[in-house]
Amino acid sequence: MSEKFDLLIRNATIADGSGAPLFDADVAVADGVIREVGRLGGVSATEEIDARGMLLTPGFVDIHTHYDGQAVWDAQLASSSWHGVTTAVMGNCGVGFAPVRDEDRQRLVELMEGVEDIPGAVLHEGLDWNWRSFGDYMDVLAGRKRDMDVCAQLPHAPLRLFVMGERAVNLEPATEQDIAAMRRLTTEAMRAGAIGFTTSRTLNHRASTGDLTFGIRATEQELTGIGLGLRDAGGGVIEFISDWDTPDLESEFGMVRRVVAAAGRPLSFSLAQRHSTPNVWRELIGLTRQAVADGLSIKGQVAPRAVAVLMGLQCSRNPFSEFPSYQRIAPKPFADRLAIMRDPTFRARLLGESRVDNGDPIAKRLASLAMVFPLGNPPNYAPTEQDSLATEARRQGRNPLEVAYDRLLEDGGRNFLYAPVANYASYSLDVCREMLQDDNTLIGLGDGGAHVNFISDASYPTYLLSYWGRDRGADKFDVSWLVKRHTADNARAVGLHDRGLVAPGMKADLNLIDLARLSINRPQIAADLPAGGTRLLQRAGGYVATIVSGIVTYRDGEATGELPGKLVRGPQARPAGR
Repeated sequence: MSEKFDLLIRNATIADGSGAPLFDADVAVADGVIREVGRLGGVSATEEIDARGMLLTPGFVDIHTHYDGQAVWDAQLASSSWHGVTTAVMGNCGVGFAPVRDEDRQRLVELMEGVEDIPGAVLHEGLDWNWRSFGDYMDVLAGRKRDMDVCAQLPHAPLRLFVMGERAVNLEPATEQDIAAMRRLTTEAMRAGAIGFTTSRTLNHRASTGDLTFGIRATEQELTGIGLGLRDAGGGVIEFISDWDTPDLESEFGMVRRVVAAAGRPLSFSLAQRHSTPNVWRELIGLTRQAVADGLSIKGQVAPRAVAVLMGLQCSRNPFSEFPSYQRIAPKPFADRLAIMRDPTFRARLLGESRVDNGDPIAKRLASLAMVFPLGNPPNYAPTEQDSLATEARRQGRNPLEVAYDRLLEDGGRNFLYAPVANYASYSLDVCREMLQDDNTLIGLGDGGAHVNFISDASYPTYLLSYWGRDRGADKFDVSWLVKRHTADNARAVGLHDRGLVAPGMKADLNLIDLARLSINRPQIAADLPAGGTRLLQRAGGYVATIVSGIVTYRDGEATGELPGKLVRGPQARPAGR
């Protein structure tokens, strides 16, 4: 008698995650694992899906998210779950919520509120703080079911605060005793199942109080000590953010090399084109290639499109956020603000004012409307210079701020303006293409769960396939290769060897996609966070099914109610025979 499987997907066109050419086959799943791939006549399953004309891929592995809070209170990790992500790695950028002392909770809330734009009221209501050590936090995560698997990383800021208290906030250097304690706690966190350690050295990351993130001035000795904690545990990756300012770029990268050499662990760093220094990223790629040639495991995390801010009357930012008259109405409900903005007297007064410089580096970059565009519906993530508000104003003989004002009021005040802050210095995504095709890069930086009111980049997985695999014309990438980049490559980079391939023995995390219909919807604001907090959410079209551990979690973009996702504790071994 033939074996009966739990799930049988027939007649699929498979991009198996290896980068091999597409092929047609059936896939049989049992007990959360792929059992057979091929032409499977004479077998049956509890559920069968006819996938004729559909693309079957492994589930996407997103290595750069910030669901550290949401994973505590929410079973559905939107928007990532709507874009085919079946494994999310969180705790990036050195910020998170463990380890923590009771008296330091407010500090961590302020840091996450400032760095990742998650309102403090949301965090205070959503987090139960039923943990102290990082291992305790992992146990809390393990006690909840979700629509995808999650992996947690140990963030530098809470670790440093836990060990050093106010001295960490004051950016004092760590003592030998401090470093020894951080090394020990890092080892404990890795043994409790942390997938890695993360840190940030960028001036863009500040608490809501204005304080810089606590690890920004950590010495090489401190970072090396933490790296040795990873070595002691025998596992874990490192995620690193820096401004990479010249002329100190080579010095900073040299330190990274030495930390990686001492730790013996892989490191990835955020890599994007800064508009102020548009060629520094190429220097970093060159330094990375040399490091790899010298035997070090270092890669850059890159994005498939511009890193961009969304501005609107419903968002936490818009072109008038630093104008006195707007600041006076900013606390009012959206409907009240919209009514005031429609008043000609208010309009004239606001347009007659000047922006107040509050020292926010992102606000400074957004001040020029030469790099601000209508987002459109559907969203246009590759606008030309002719599409900018500044160019539109020149054509009409108007002040660019007048154009911005009118655009904000469109669609009942729900219009979005799109403002690239990286990867778009030449009004082109060509730089992203270069980054994507480099052997020493990984796809990341989507920031799912963070910047909830002014960035919506969790849609990167869908954009990667739809734009770079279908819409780019003669300049597009091979679909099978793109799938490999966002599945097997990312999974291996963080030590997850049990997923990322459509092959017997591998974890049955899968996406069934109608590539011709694959699309990204315009973002929307939803007031569904704890304490009534708002966030940007962005759905997709074309996902016929998303499957986690052999169970269908989404059909045609709608949740099935199934929650097979789990906490992944540490690296996962390659299945026997793979």
